[in-house]
Amino acid sequence: MTAKIAIVADDLTGAGDTAVQFVRVGWRTQLSMAGARGALDDPATAGADVLAVTSHSRALPGGEAARVVGAEVALLRAAGVRRLYKKVDSTLRGPFRAEIEAARAAWADDAIAVVCPAFPATGRTVEQGVLMVDGTPVTETSAARDPVTPVGQGHIPTLLDCPHVIPQAGETAEALARRLAQAGPVVSVDARSDEDLVRLALAIAELGERAVPVGAGGLAAPLARVWAGEETRGAIVVVVTSQHSAARGQARRLQEQGARVWCPTLEALADPAGWAAWSAQVLEAERTGAQDGQVVLVLAPEGRRDDLGSDAVAQRLGGLGADLVRTGRVAGVVATGGDGASQVLQSLGATGIALVDEVTGGVPLGTLTGGASAGLPVVTKAGGFGAEDVLVRAAQAIRERRFAS
Repeated sequence: MTAKIAIVADDLTGAGDTAVQFVRVGWRTQLSMAGARGALDDPATAGADVLAVTSHSRALPGGEAARVVGAEVALLRAAGVRRLYKKVDSTLRGPFRAEIEAARAAWADDAIAVVCPAFPATGRTVEQGVLMVDGTPVTETSAARDPVTPVGQGHIPTLLDCPHVIPQAGETAEALARRLAQAGPVVSVDARSDEDLVRLALAIAELGERAVPVGAGGLAAPLARVWAGEETRGAIVVVVTSQHSAARGQARRLQEQGARVWCPTLEALADPAGWAAWSAQVLEAERTGAQDGQVVLVLAPEGRRDDLGSDAVAQRLGGLGADLVRTGRVAGVVATGGDGASQVLQSLGATGIALVDEVTGGVPLGTLTGGASAGLPVVTKAGGFGAEDVLVRAAQAIRERRFAS
């Protein structure tokens, strides 16, 4: 069994709308109609990164639901799953408290259940601890009149008898994680927007494997990206050979976000000996000082020389980008400027790109085919278009996606 992440949902449709959030960022995901035992024994799940199972427990009495959910989680934990996502109803239906406590207790002695069923895209938010549906407290909606699992309490801290944490404006993920850890073992958290959920996902990642995030599809989406990023090691190499003003602005934005920049002088680019010395300096510096998560920007200098054609600039900078890839552990490469992008791929011996998605319109994301770097994530972009943050987003797209090995 290779699954790293398990989703335990109280019904089938909930398992599906949560599991698909992982599919969208490249996790190999299997949704099983059986419980944990059936899923673990099914050959179809053998290659899955994420295994979603349903306990069919929403309509069960609290004690029975707790027994079923606890047994499911214990089986998955024993099978080697490293992360657990407890899917609950986004309107609090079902034996909410019983399932959460059972999942937390079965996961680990020091587990922290972080509860946030917000799903802003579907109108669900958590404000001052109250689950809201399109701005109305859930107890004033049809969920309160559900014929099988009516909702009688919409204030989550009261429902769970647990502390309540409200993220603060400007609070870092690390600071929020510390507050969650101090509040545990079960804590309710507010979220009104997707941005709130991203910050919460980052805080959950800071807590490590003892965290048991509890929510709906809303929290699952950023967690799928954050957990993918944890498995993406190495620097991201960005090569910009275009002189277009759009490309220059995009490079500046990337630099503002902390990228390490290598930009030769026109003289160094034009002179073979000068280029050899400068590029050797870059490679040695990156060989000894590279850091996981760093973005390394190789940038063409502004201006022109009569003895330096654009093809020579692309060849040298594209070749340097390829050398950086070969130098050490690299998570992916971004190349903007058609000639430069082609040169990076040619220098790596690639024969093409297996496309998987796009960062934004006209900016494809894929993996290299052919050559020693086959499978390396790559983004290519023409120099003359795109929003100012497109290179930042390209690096994030590589970092926040799981690529098949």
